[in-house]
Amino acid sequence: MSQTAAALPVLAEVIRSGFTEGHHYGSLVLLAADGSVELSLGRPDAPVFPRSTAKPFQAVAILRAGLAIEGRLLALAASSHSAEPFHREAVRELLHSAGLTEDALRTPAELPLDQVEAEALLSGGGQRSPIMMDCSGKHAGWLAACVANEWDTESYLHPEHPIQQLARQALEESTAETVGHAGVDGCGAPLLAVSLTGLARAYRSLVLAEPGTPQRRVADAMRAHPEYVAGTRRADTWLMGAVPGALSKMGAEAVQVVALPDGRALAFKIDDGAERARGPVLARALRRLGVQDEVLDRIGAEPLHGGGVVVGEVRASF
Repeated sequence: MSQTAAALPVLAEVIRSGFTEGHHYGSLVLLAADGSVELSLGRPDAPVFPRSTAKPFQAVAILRAGLAIEGRLLALAASSHSAEPFHREAVRELLHSAGLTEDALRTPAELPLDQVEAEALLSGGGQRSPIMMDCSGKHAGWLAACVANEWDTESYLHPEHPIQQLARQALEESTAETVGHAGVDGCGAPLLAVSLTGLARAYRSLVLAEPGTPQRRVADAMRAHPEYVAGTRRADTWLMGAVPGALSKMGAEAVQVVALPDGRALAFKIDDGAERARGPVLARALRRLGVQDEVLDRIGAEPLHGGGVVVGEVRASF
């Protein structure tokens, strides 16, 4: 975000041994079931890079391109997966369905997003590879859509490529905004700036879309297969598994969007991108929307340690 931290409210504070050690600033918006703004903190109407919270709309693009895909593979196409074995197998399955191999992926070679998986890979003698990158499911979906339409698979990340034009159209339609800035995401894909308010309304439109539409098909697949959207040790999976009808997606630099089945929604960004603030802020925001479930205790727990014992926490402050 372009504004300075001093101009933004504190969304989370760092408490160690009873002492306030630091703060995390940011912007947040909560929408009521009718779509009206219930709470606005910071500058939620300013453009931000949505990072991976844009993936559901990038998955809408492959459906609009005519790719025959459903269920767990469609959820994978909207994922930031942990590169657990079942994720890697599904990426290969999606690629093979289009007659492609891992060599077609243009994701950078990375370690798994999940630390447990990364440590297991390295201890077993593995190394960074494109399929391990958390965006490889999205890229596999794009590639399969290109093959289905006889589009070039070498240039599928170019902003002018047909699949990227469809992705941009889906994002702008759903947010009801024109992209404020264009850049390059960590996976090499086009990155399009929209507002947090626009993102919250876009996710709301996914869960409220008519059954059978591309938007609803993506939302339904993600909610039916949350482990393919994230991973077995991830907050998005826990939330969608515990709260019926919730649609949840994280993005890098601590962007988060959630929509509930009745249209309530939230979106926030921690300005400094601190992952440790995401869970506490997410849990507090969901409670402010009226969600009551013990999974929020799990999501919101961010203890601080000293000498091997818990001596404090990162906690939400709004």
